[in-house]
Amino acid sequence: MRFQETNLFLCMRTLAVLCVVAVVPLPLAFAAEVILQDKTLLVAFDAKSGALTHLEDKSTHWIIERRPQLGMSFRLHAPLPSRRYNFVFGEKQEVTGIKKLSGNTLVLEWKNLLSEHGGVLPMTFRTTVTLQDGALTFDGTLVNDSALAVETIDYPYFGDLNAPARDARMQARTMWYGNLQADEIYPSFRSEKGYWGVFSPMKTFDSYRSLFCLIQAPDEGLYVEMGDWSQRYLLQYTFEQLPGSLNSIDNAVPRQDEIDGRPVRLEFRTTHFIFAPPHSTVKLAPVIVTGYKGDWHAGVDLYKKWRAAWFTAPHAAEWVKDVHSWQQLQINSPEQDFRVAYTGLVKYGEECAREGVKAIQLVGWNLGGQDGGDPAQDTDPGLGTWQQLRDAIRQIQAMGVKIVLFGKLNWADATTALYKSELYKYASTDPYGIPYEQGGYSYYTPTQLAGINNRRRAVMDFLSPGYRDIATREFQKLLALGASGWLFDENCHHGPVKYSFAPDHGYTPPGFIYGGDMPMAAQLRAAADKVDRDFLFAGEGHQDWLMQSYPLSYFRIDNGSTPVERYIDPQAPLMVAVTGFDDRETLNLILLDRYIVSYEPYNFKGHLTDFPLTLAYGKKIDGLRRKFKAWLWDAEFRDTLGAKVGADGPHRYAVFVTRAGKRAVVVVNPGREKTVSAKVELPNPGRLVVATPEQPDARPTSGMLEIPPRSAAVVMEQ
Repeated sequence: MRFQETNLFLCMRTLAVLCVVAVVPLPLAFAAEVILQDKTLLVAFDAKSGALTHLEDKSTHWIIERRPQLGMSFRLHAPLPSRRYNFVFGEKQEVTGIKKLSGNTLVLEWKNLLSEHGGVLPMTFRTTVTLQDGALTFDGTLVNDSALAVETIDYPYFGDLNAPARDARMQARTMWYGNLQADEIYPSFRSEKGYWGVFSPMKTFDSYRSLFCLIQAPDEGLYVEMGDWSQRYLLQYTFEQLPGSLNSIDNAVPRQDEIDGRPVRLEFRTTHFIFAPPHSTVKLAPVIVTGYKGDWHAGVDLYKKWRAAWFTAPHAAEWVKDVHSWQQLQINSPEQDFRVAYTGLVKYGEECAREGVKAIQLVGWNLGGQDGGDPAQDTDPGLGTWQQLRDAIRQIQAMGVKIVLFGKLNWADATTALYKSELYKYASTDPYGIPYEQGGYSYYTPTQLAGINNRRRAVMDFLSPGYRDIATREFQKLLALGASGWLFDENCHHGPVKYSFAPDHGYTPPGFIYGGDMPMAAQLRAAADKVDRDFLFAGEGHQDWLMQSYPLSYFRIDNGSTPVERYIDPQAPLMVAVTGFDDRETLNLILLDRYIVSYEPYNFKGHLTDFPLTLAYGKKIDGLRRKFKAWLWDAEFRDTLGAKVGADGPHRYAVFVTRAGKRAVVVVNPGREKTVSAKVELPNPGRLVVATPEQPDARPTSGMLEIPPRSAAVVMEQ
């Protein structure tokens, strides 16, 4: 329901029942309702409007959709030529058909939809709702026989999403950049849209970041999934708090059912950006909704189960699967500092070989430096010749240190002659025909740090076969240098672009640009396989489905990061940056969550020897992981599941389970001053030993630990 709802709307809801289906009255229901239920869920729909009026998790007694009079069905946006704001509100429609196909399937249909400003539109929206084993699946099909394009459909639509209790906190949890982020939706709700652009506080979360959204309460949750990982269009998980918050200081949500005579409710809907052209039929991606008991692990377990049905494990070279560390090194920027010549790279390789670091991610090696000249993968004359770089790579790799070349293909530096003469043809454009722009980054000089002379970048259209061919030719230049892999930086996003409306890119616009990521990866992988099957594809914090093409993911973490990708895939090579000069805190988290170390002194512009304290502790952690590889590297990561750790101070812990069923618990003291006394409890433990990075020789333990500040200990079951 929108801001213009009135008592007239409530009067329009009658007790009429369509004769095509037997309906069952629900206690306290506002009108006769059609019910689907199994031993776990009960869902009810209004027999006249088709609105979803009641949803209950019977296993936990959580009334998720509580007040029938606030039930919603769908919303559709079909702009008019002279007035873009033209919605079809489901609450103003009547179902033209509603019937049960079986005990667990319901079909609803709305025809000739009344729009706000365009009259009745010749459109049919048909949906099938299936309840199977406690999971609701919402399938929809739009038949658009009108002359209008339909941009979005909101479905399913929950008009009264309730917390399990008045005092229960709820969060929306979605994946992004290796983390399971948490955004509170109750009892406070901070709007993430500009107040000038919405009537009530609103948050949205995009499917191109996360295929699922957890609505997490303290001990239970609701799992919502976009059941199509192929990225054919954008879906948003949308939350709107109506009529608004109590105040603008802490964004508290009113606890009562009404305020100023208006119902207080949290709406939740999934918004499908289908851009259905006139006279077309579009099938929506299925949306799956199911409850679960427990914390985020239980919700993510549902995703893991679905993922197992479609995820194709990628090939990766053996060296990247073993315990090892990297250095990231930048040698040039768009301000042309030419810091390290190609001939000077060998000494960095010698340092890595001496210190046991197995790979260098080389940044800024290509024409224009880091974030200049993209997508060109030519060498830069300011650093030396192509042959000098190739020779340096060969010499370093002969020392046992892999070179991985940093690259970007999703942008085009708009200052280059190549962009102005050719690449502009493949830039993504907005609905008005204007190329989108990514603002570039600032490096070193006051002028650029002030944003005055940044290299603005066009966002290239990965859906365009023509551009994919250009990108492949650039990538082949990188391949010819003989490195062991590449890291596609910023492959997790396309800047401000979601859809490209360019008319001549080889497909019918608009195109959901993230839908081009996998075709681009496949074309690049085919080129690499002709050179070296073991050539590594890595990326920056990319989405989980891209792990099928880019098996190594590199990102940054902090104390609030949740290791969701590690929980989803215990053996995936995930790498984390370490930048501090005594960065024990990050290194302990890397041990805790089984990440690869990326050493980055002076923000990846220095030598390994520039931070000896960090390097020394990192080597101890990797030494511990090599010594107890079965427990800390080859084992299954379970996060906090399977053990309990009590302590008299701040601590974090993670559980690993070996292939033989033995357990290990890593306990970290993140405090800076106090030694923490901790007790590790395992169900039915075997003989326990403890080891630390500083004392790697295992010794017997009862599970009682004394962990100094900024340190870690590992309890292992023998």
